[in-house]
Amino acid sequence: MFLESSRYYKQTVVDTVTKDTSFLKKGLGRTVRAITLRRLSAVSGQSTVVKGNDRLDIMAQRQYGNPTMFWHIADANTELQANDLVREAGLEIEVPEQ
Repeated sequence: MFLESSRYYKQTVVDTVTKDTSFLKKGLGRTVRAITLRRLSAVSGQSTVVKGNDRLDIMAQRQYGNPTMFWHIADANTELQANDLVREAGLEIEVPEQ
Protein backbone atom coordinates (compact mmCIF):
# COMPACT_ATOMS: atom_id res chain seq x y z
CA MET A 1 0.00 0.00 0.00
CA PHE A 2 2.86 2.41 0.82
CA LEU A 3 6.27 2.76 -0.81
CA GLU A 4 9.25 1.40 1.12
CA SER A 5 10.50 4.95 1.66
CA SER A 6 7.22 5.99 3.34
CA ARG A 7 6.99 6.49 7.09
CA TYR A 8 3.89 4.29 6.99
CA TYR A 9 5.42 1.38 5.04
CA LYS A 10 5.48 -1.10 7.95
CA GLN A 11 2.31 0.09 9.66
CA THR A 12 -0.54 -2.37 10.04
CA VAL A 13 -3.60 -1.67 7.91
CA VAL A 14 -6.97 -2.33 9.55
CA ASP A 15 -10.62 -2.15 8.52
CA THR A 16 -12.98 -0.42 10.89
CA VAL A 17 -16.65 0.58 10.87
CA THR A 18 -17.62 4.21 11.42
CA LYS A 19 -20.53 5.31 13.56
CA ASP A 20 -22.09 7.11 10.58
CA THR A 21 -25.81 6.37 10.93
CA SER A 22 -26.80 8.09 7.68
CA PHE A 23 -25.02 5.55 5.45
CA LEU A 24 -27.56 4.40 2.87
CA LYS A 25 -30.30 5.38 5.34
CA LYS A 26 -30.06 1.93 6.89
CA GLY A 27 -28.54 3.06 10.16
CA LEU A 28 -25.30 1.26 9.38
CA GLY A 29 -21.80 2.60 9.60
CA ARG A 30 -19.42 2.29 6.71
CA THR A 31 -16.23 0.29 6.56
CA VAL A 32 -13.05 2.30 6.08
CA ARG A 33 -9.42 1.24 5.80
CA ALA A 34 -6.95 2.90 8.18
CA ILE A 35 -3.44 2.42 9.50
CA THR A 36 -2.53 1.93 13.13
CA LEU A 37 -0.78 4.63 15.14
CA ARG A 38 2.93 4.88 14.61
CA ARG A 39 4.97 5.25 17.80
CA LEU A 40 8.09 7.40 17.58
CA SER A 41 11.18 6.11 19.30
CA ALA A 42 14.10 8.22 20.45
CA VAL A 43 16.80 8.68 17.83
CA SER A 44 20.37 9.86 17.96
CA GLY A 45 21.62 12.45 15.55
CA GLN A 46 23.36 15.75 15.23
CA SER A 47 22.07 19.25 15.82
CA THR A 48 21.95 21.26 12.62
CA VAL A 49 21.23 24.95 12.17
CA VAL A 50 18.76 25.66 9.38
CA LYS A 51 20.12 27.92 6.65
CA GLY A 52 17.96 30.32 4.68
CA ASN A 53 17.45 28.07 1.68
CA ASP A 54 17.31 24.67 3.42
CA ARG A 55 14.55 22.21 2.61
CA LEU A 56 14.02 18.87 4.33
CA ASP A 57 14.22 16.91 1.09
CA ILE A 58 17.60 18.46 0.30
CA MET A 59 18.84 17.79 3.83
CA ALA A 60 17.64 14.16 3.52
CA GLN A 61 19.44 13.79 0.21
CA ARG A 62 22.67 14.99 1.83
CA GLN A 63 22.26 12.79 4.92
CA TYR A 64 20.70 9.62 3.50
CA GLY A 65 21.17 9.84 -0.27
CA ASN A 66 17.37 9.80 -0.67
CA PRO A 67 15.21 12.95 -0.59
CA THR A 68 12.02 11.00 0.17
CA MET A 69 13.41 10.15 3.61
CA PHE A 70 12.78 13.72 4.82
CA TRP A 71 10.27 12.27 7.28
CA HIS A 72 13.15 10.85 9.37
CA ILE A 73 14.13 14.42 10.17
CA ALA A 74 10.53 15.43 10.89
CA ASP A 75 10.07 12.42 13.21
CA ALA A 76 13.31 13.15 15.09
CA ASN A 77 11.93 16.59 15.86
CA THR A 78 8.38 15.30 16.50
CA GLU A 79 7.01 17.72 13.94
CA LEU A 80 3.77 16.87 12.13
CA GLN A 81 4.11 19.79 9.73
CA ALA A 82 7.57 18.95 8.40
CA ASN A 83 8.08 22.23 6.56
CA ASP A 84 7.77 24.16 9.83
CA LEU A 85 11.25 22.85 10.70
CA VAL A 86 12.85 24.91 7.93
CA ARG A 87 10.45 27.84 7.88
CA GLU A 88 13.01 30.26 9.29
CA ALA A 89 16.79 30.37 9.18
CA GLY A 90 18.65 29.92 12.44
CA LEU A 91 16.42 27.24 13.95
CA GLU A 92 18.33 24.29 15.40
CA ILE A 93 16.93 20.89 14.50
CA GLU A 94 18.06 17.28 14.96
CA VAL A 95 19.14 15.34 11.88
CA PRO A 96 19.24 11.66 12.83
CA GLU A 97 21.78 9.12 11.68
CA GLN A 98 20.42 6.50 9.35
